Amino acid sequence: MITARAAASFDPLGRSVAAARAFVRDTLQGWGFSDIVDDAVVLTSELVTNAVVHAGTRAEVLCLRTEDGVRVEVADRYPERELPLQHPGERPYADPDRESGRGLMLCAALATRWGVEYTATHKHVWFRLDMPDRPVGTRSAGPLVPDQLLPLADSRVRVAVLQVDASDTVSAWNEDAEIIFGHPADKAVGRPLAELAAWPQTPGTGTGIAEALRLSRWEGSYGIRGADGRVIPVYASHLRVRDAHGEPSIVCLLVHDDERALLQTPARVPATDGHLADPRPADPFQIFIGSPAPDDLEGLLQRTVERARDLLDADSAFLLLATDDETELEVRATTGLPSTRQRFARVPIEAGTNRYGSARMPAVHDDLAAVPGAVPLLEATGMRSAITVPLKVEGRLTGSLGVATEAPGRYSNDEALRLQFAADRIALAVESARLGELERLRRGSLSFLVEASDLLAGTLDRDQTLALMAQMTVPTLATWCAVYTIADPASDPYLSYVLHEDEERIDGLKALLAKVSPPEPVREAGARPWPATTLAVGGETVVLPLLARNRVIGMLTLGKPSEEHFRQEILELAEDLSRRAALALDNARLYSERTAISRSLQRSLLPPGSPAIPGIEVEVIYRAAGEGNEVGGDFYDVFPIRPGVYGFAIGDVCGTGPEAAAVTGLARHALRLLAREGLGGPAVLERLNAAILDEGDRSRFLTLLYGELHPQPDGSAHMKVVCAGHPLPLRLRPNGEVTPAADPQPLLGVLDDLDLYEQTLTLDPGDVLLCVTDGITERREGTRMLGDDGLTEVLSTCTGLTAGAVASRVLRAVERFAAEPASDDMAILTFRIPEQRHGD
Repeated sequence: MITARAAASFDPLGRSVAAARAFVRDTLQGWGFSDIVDDAVVLTSELVTNAVVHAGTRAEVLCLRTEDGVRVEVADRYPERELPLQHPGERPYADPDRESGRGLMLCAALATRWGVEYTATHKHVWFRLDMPDRPVGTRSAGPLVPDQLLPLADSRVRVAVLQVDASDTVSAWNEDAEIIFGHPADKAVGRPLAELAAWPQTPGTGTGIAEALRLSRWEGSYGIRGADGRVIPVYASHLRVRDAHGEPSIVCLLVHDDERALLQTPARVPATDGHLADPRPADPFQIFIGSPAPDDLEGLLQRTVERARDLLDADSAFLLLATDDETELEVRATTGLPSTRQRFARVPIEAGTNRYGSARMPAVHDDLAAVPGAVPLLEATGMRSAITVPLKVEGRLTGSLGVATEAPGRYSNDEALRLQFAADRIALAVESARLGELERLRRGSLSFLVEASDLLAGTLDRDQTLALMAQMTVPTLATWCAVYTIADPASDPYLSYVLHEDEERIDGLKALLAKVSPPEPVREAGARPWPATTLAVGGETVVLPLLARNRVIGMLTLGKPSEEHFRQEILELAEDLSRRAALALDNARLYSERTAISRSLQRSLLPPGSPAIPGIEVEVIYRAAGEGNEVGGDFYDVFPIRPGVYGFAIGDVCGTGPEAAAVTGLARHALRLLAREGLGGPAVLERLNAAILDEGDRSRFLTLLYGELHPQPDGSAHMKVVCAGHPLPLRLRPNGEVTPAADPQPLLGVLDDLDLYEQTLTLDPGDVLLCVTDGITERREGTRMLGDDGLTEVLSTCTGLTAGAVASRVLRAVERFAAEPASDDMAILTFRIPEQRHGD
């Protein structure tokens, strides 16, 4: 029989969900159904959310009171959106790990009966909650359980009973209290309870024991200092009462903490028929939260704050987790608050003489406006009343859960107990997920640093190193990054590289940073804030020094927008990265300096340029083996000796690299000097041989082709050549015939006494003289080698080509002969006598 009804309609707006919760709560409390109001509010919240948020229609809520319970109907105007009901043998209609369908799971878990009805224009989802059947005089009752499942206690259970007067002074102390704590009654009565209690501080608030004792009821863990000075963990229940004269006092019941089941408020479970609980999930909060994946910490936290908000019909909720050192709490999830601004904000945990590490206490704030700073997280948010409760695992503080509303005086201690019960049920799951996240973060950080080290070690280019530094930090560690470099201790920091995750903002960011004085170079490792960017760029900015070889070579600057903050784990990772990046940047600097010096010295060993010889084409191609080398063991030179006479040389010093290049310089400069002294070819080479042998252990043998070129008026050219252990020069005639142009003689740098001789030849118009080093003839592909025959074959195809074309064709043939890059220096020197044109 229906004895009362109440109905309301709600627009398809997000705030309608909170309004519907308030409507159901007020209606049921007015009917005296406080025992089932929480379940009704939770179910209504889910069903109205489906209507106004997911279906996007108006929601109509109807509450019907009967003699033994209540029926609530939620209707929407989207009957085509059918509910996935379960039929026998089919898969379940919902899964705890999925967001969709959880409203139906809640109905199945919490409601006595529920169902769905469809009409042409509406869809009704209804549930019925029956009042629990309790004996007269009982306030609540738990299910019948087997004896072996009953909580353990000492054979003689002792309950300390204390009474505290209006001045917070102990006015009564029973015999059990004397036995548990060791204080005789005459020593305990008259002392402030604060002297005996080892009381915690609520994280983020200033609530103490005095404020807690003024609550109408409080239940939880703390400690009492025994007569021997030890702190004895206890579980306590405080209740404020009035004596016969109307004076308030507090009755405290205390037991050993491991016997808390004697006083702890039992979990509310669905009514049973006197047998064991139904095998369906009977934990309302577990159904309430669902079963997120073990590695989904963010999903678990966000779902927790949303359900906590719904549980107490709040306007907002928040959850903080302890940092690794447990000195601070950081905001990890919020709802109804500017979540992006508050995310990862930190709140210090108060410490003091009364701190007791094994427990924390819940707190109820009637009006935050009257106590500014009581809950720092809620400053300037419009919230007036709030509850905060701790998350504890094995006595350790692991976090804090809170709800708040815009109305003052909204919450009492009963709501705090309900929220504490919820926090106790979810604390272990949250801590497990948090530890899993930390482990994944550590592993990810290690992988990140290994990859970063490989990338940084793979380049010695300064500009590329700067780019890698920025690209590894954005967006992984920061929203934007700027790298300042310092050339030397006397130089000011220079803005060398800027990167933003939004490429369109890079130029603007660079312009803003250019207007700000660069950060001060500091040798101390670690991140420090850089306030100078607050006005210019906005957001949070930190600076990390780039320290390498005991000096500051730059600064790595990381920034985030105003609504975000750097996590400590990210800053520690950035610090590790900055150390590796600094060393890589300094290595790139040293390499660049040494490469510049090397190239400068190498260029000094190269000829300044080949002279123009009248009537003769000259072409030179030179390739030094090895990255960064411009000069190796091969060398060439063409130079004037005296008017009408030109000297040329092409040689190969044993080996490659700097040592060979040193002999190269000696040989080239000695040849020019000796030739200009008027010495002939054999004399020049004999004196060069003596100079090489004078180098002692540093000497290296040298193959050398040296000659003198005498252009003739008739267009030909006379040549005098000495081939000291060098590949023979090849002469190409216009008819394609290729022949050696000299005989082999001993190489230099081995024998003291050389008997060298000079050979002469004449190059006629159309003739080509090709001189190469052994890097050409010894070009290999597996077991094959180009050799003298291969070079002869290539040269025979070059008739009619210019000297430059001949040299280029020879080089292409050598490069194509093998797939791998050349491992030896190569030099090609080509002379050609142009053919006489008719009419000249």
